[in-house]
Amino acid sequence: MNSKRPVNLDITTIKLPLPAYTSILHRLSGILLFIGAGLLIYALDLSLASEESFAELKALMSSGLAKFILWFLLSGLIYHFVAGVKHLLMDIGIGEELESGRAGSVLTIVVSAALIVLAGVWVW
Repeated sequence: MNSKRPVNLDITTIKLPLPAYTSILHRLSGILLFIGAGLLIYALDLSLASEESFAELKALMSSGLAKFILWFLLSGLIYHFVAGVKHLLMDIGIGEELESGRAGSVLTIVVSAALIVLAGVWVW
């Protein structure tokens, strides 16, 4: 088979549109939430085990690293929720065109960024 089509196997040179990046981030945030759910369930177990373990968890959650991890998980949840709403709107026929898809991606990033900043203020 002698094909004259160009073959680009260098993934670093492929230019994806913005909706592709928002879709990839949506999937990555879902993976983050799946992993983070284990940490949150463990923290719930610690908080319910005894008064001493609750006090230990409370002291642990006051550290900067724990607050950062919590904020990171909240950021994933916020982005996943906002992008999920965008996907649900697309499922019912809103924002399926090329230009509205780009606008929806920009809106997803802007709304998510604003809510993530607010979550950071709330955590700290």
